[in-house]
Amino acid sequence: MMRTHNCGELKREHVSKKVFLCGWICSRRDHGEIIFMDIRDKHGITQIVFDPEKNKDAHRKAHMVRNEYCVGVSGVVFQRPEGTVNPKISTGEIEVEVDEIEVFSESLTPPFEIKDTENVSEEIRLKYRYLDLRRPCMQNKLGIRHRTHKFIFDFLDDEGFITVETPMLTKSTPEGARDYLVPSRLQQGSFYALPQSPQLFKQLLMVSGAEKYFQMARCFRDEDLRADRQPEFTQLDMEMAFVDQEDVFDVCERLFQGLFSTVHGRKVDVPFQRMAHEEAMSRYGTDKPDMRFDLCLRDLTSDVSDCDFRIFQDVLGSGGRVTGLAAPGYGNISRREIDDLTAFVAEYGARGLAYFKVEENELVSPIARFFSEETLRLLRRNTGADTGDMIFIVADSKETSREAMGALRSRIGKEKGLCNGDVFKFVWVVDFPLFKFNRDEKKWESEHHPFTSFREEDLKHMENNELSRVRAKSYDLVLNGSEIGSGSIRIHRRDIQRKIFDVLGIAKEEYEKKFGFLLESFCYGPPPHGGVAFGIDRIIALFTGDPSIREVIPFPKTQKGICPLTGAPSAVDAGQLRDLGLRPRE
Repeated sequence: MMRTHNCGELKREHVSKKVFLCGWICSRRDHGEIIFMDIRDKHGITQIVFDPEKNKDAHRKAHMVRNEYCVGVSGVVFQRPEGTVNPKISTGEIEVEVDEIEVFSESLTPPFEIKDTENVSEEIRLKYRYLDLRRPCMQNKLGIRHRTHKFIFDFLDDEGFITVETPMLTKSTPEGARDYLVPSRLQQGSFYALPQSPQLFKQLLMVSGAEKYFQMARCFRDEDLRADRQPEFTQLDMEMAFVDQEDVFDVCERLFQGLFSTVHGRKVDVPFQRMAHEEAMSRYGTDKPDMRFDLCLRDLTSDVSDCDFRIFQDVLGSGGRVTGLAAPGYGNISRREIDDLTAFVAEYGARGLAYFKVEENELVSPIARFFSEETLRLLRRNTGADTGDMIFIVADSKETSREAMGALRSRIGKEKGLCNGDVFKFVWVVDFPLFKFNRDEKKWESEHHPFTSFREEDLKHMENNELSRVRAKSYDLVLNGSEIGSGSIRIHRRDIQRKIFDVLGIAKEEYEKKFGFLLESFCYGPPPHGGVAFGIDRIIALFTGDPSIREVIPFPKTQKGICPLTGAPSAVDAGQLRDLGLRPRE
């Protein structure tokens, strides 16, 4: 190595030693004849000094050096004079008096300062991502990502897992999002698909006898983007043979317990809480409940059944639900704020937001006259509201009232500071429905994917065509209101897999064409198996406290799926298209 030490390493015990440092100049200060600079690498910052009385040649060269020049310097470590110590950096007690400097490369003036406090637009940061990644906070995120990968690999290796790479060019199969397609030059008119997940291959690995598989898998999904979605992302993919749900939970809980302790320095208690999907939806209005605060939705349908409020009665008459919650300390919010919350729940389909201000001896509301004293007492008691709170209510279909109030619950938690960023609350959400009904297309679909097994005692519901009552052997791991992983015990019997395809209305010709290789493998003694996949980018974003996974992915795309750095996606020339049997757009 060219250098003897890194820029975050030197301490008082190194005083009088000759050292050689390499890095980037991140600041310079001319104090008369003496020039001070800070040199930075991924490890930290060291102050270097150029004194013309000690070395005129080095001082002369220093006059030409500017920020972000990449340099190497040699010199002697000195203790800083009294009163000049910088306690904010690890090298703050020393400085290096330079006797020689070599400029490895010069730099233009960067489009933004390379420091954590600089406020720069995301598009500029992504266009110059190589500069953005020089910032100490971004270097720290790269380090967290590396240590996360390393811990996972070491832990699973100790558990007897092997890592297996699965194909990037594979067959297009329906998995919930659009595939990214890759045209074949050798088989013109045919296309590969980039994998949305290695789902089918990891099941084939279980048939092959691998027993315990994992992979840091690159996945690709052509879907609308948001804070926790990217066109390409990384997931920890795992599959195990001869396991049930609790076996999967056990290894995952111990994995996260060790990961949080080693990488994040935080204690995580196991086992994690388990919660049925129906309970999560009824109590929290979401299958991703944030368990850091205890604010629950209440079903008020029976409480308001005899009220005279027409809107509620219309909803009840159509089989809908009335859902409410008590918002702590919201009793004094303004009408404008109430209107803002009404518009907020409307984004989730709610047609209105009723409210009751909780005073010491009464509930105050423009619609209070439509409710008897007994009903008002029930509303206060069953929501657990205290004086100074506000009871909010949505009356709509079961799904809409829950979703809207669940979103309002989350907003209240953030506004009231109930979502403590230093607290980590895990919960397994289990017993999802196996099927969901697509009202637009008027057909049943898989809640997760068609390879998910179901609880044996619910087979009678499937045979009676009561599909909404069939519970899946699937599970999501939720952390602080964010789904970080999802998995299931898989179907391993050919006859059962065919039955699921039949229920979903997938014709035999179609499923044989798309999944025939999987069904064929089930003719050769497949073991019971199950697995899970965790979003590595989401986990690291939770570690760093970032609101978007774009902050922890080295080279992400924008919300429009564009890479400002490289200009991808971009047009290709007509010759490339002809080689693939494609025609340019007119």
